[in-house]
Amino acid sequence: MTVGKRSLFAVIFRLSVCLALWSACASQTSRMTGVPLATQDRVRSPGWWPTKGTPARTEFSGPSACRECHSAKAATQAKTPMAHAAAPTLETELLRRYASLTFSSGPYKFEIARTPDGSAYSVGDRTNSISLSLAWAFGTGEVGQTYVFQQDGNFYESRVSFYPSLQALDLTLGHHTPEASDLAGAAGRLMPQAETRLCFGCHTTASSTSGRFDVASLIPGVTCEACHGPGATHVAAMRRKQVRIGLQAILNPASLNPVDSVDFCGACHRTVWDVALTNTVGVANVRFQPYRLEKGRCWGRGDARLTCIACHDPHQPLVRDPAAYDSRCLSCHVASAGSETQSSSSSSSGATNDHPGKACPVGTNKCVTCHMAKYEIPGSHAQFTDHWIRVVKANAPYPD
Repeated sequence: MTVGKRSLFAVIFRLSVCLALWSACASQTSRMTGVPLATQDRVRSPGWWPTKGTPARTEFSGPSACRECHSAKAATQAKTPMAHAAAPTLETELLRRYASLTFSSGPYKFEIARTPDGSAYSVGDRTNSISLSLAWAFGTGEVGQTYVFQQDGNFYESRVSFYPSLQALDLTLGHHTPEASDLAGAAGRLMPQAETRLCFGCHTTASSTSGRFDVASLIPGVTCEACHGPGATHVAAMRRKQVRIGLQAILNPASLNPVDSVDFCGACHRTVWDVALTNTVGVANVRFQPYRLEKGRCWGRGDARLTCIACHDPHQPLVRDPAAYDSRCLSCHVASAGSETQSSSSSSSGATNDHPGKACPVGTNKCVTCHMAKYEIPGSHAQFTDHWIRVVKANAPYPD
């Protein structure tokens, strides 16, 4: 009887170990099997993922090293908005363009004035004022530009931002008219440490290394290693002509399967799970393109023709001509019901195995102008393209 109990316990123990191992393996291989995950799960998995802060600073080589072999891509990538997603205010073209920007809200007057050392940010009421030094500018100013200042070791988001549609300052998105008799609070909002780390992690490169946030050693903007991972080992191997070792030491995001590819961009642009976990509802989530893309019927289980990089080359400036995207749409959709050679699997719509999308009954050019609506987030002074591809009905409410 004793032996039987021990045998039963041994079986249970082995089953528990097997289940634990299976769970661990499933977690580690989820990236290879194309299972959508939250970014917090992605960064805990082996291998590189954007915003992962575990590699040491010495493992990063900087964009100049990448230019040694990839000069053409490095040159065009440097002209993208991502490359200028954040910069010290002294190096910010927009702030150098204006000697002074002013704005009033409630009892307060705000001013950003150009100085030899960067930009001075002052807030005053009728009797008192405070002056602070802006440290960082987030955004290129194409949609908006928000500023960050540091005080007593903490980071603050400025109460005002620059909006190109206004060519002036207005309240930062999400901020409200400051309370009267709170001059210090009027200047900006205290950013929690986790938020600070995430903002810098998505707007700069190597801001967190060895598990520690370090603003003094970061690389401004989203540069090569923000997506391809730390490159020091790769660069050293390639210089020694050790090509196989060099290629194994760097990530090529183009090799990811469709689901992982969209999640990869979603590390900063928000995945489906990221939006669900933060419960971001309403028109505010139109900015989260990966989440919106995967809500469409076209997405299904994932198709390489419908990933972020299928339409957008991260090494090139954003293409704004709607007609330029027609070829992407027609890589899935037939041009017209009778334009494709009919196969045994084709339907009356003309759809085929390699072109499963039905023909559009309206037209075949500038598809995105009809099927990717634009929405303005209140207070943003800008319109954002909704990446939920669908038949957009006139006057229909925003589909969450």
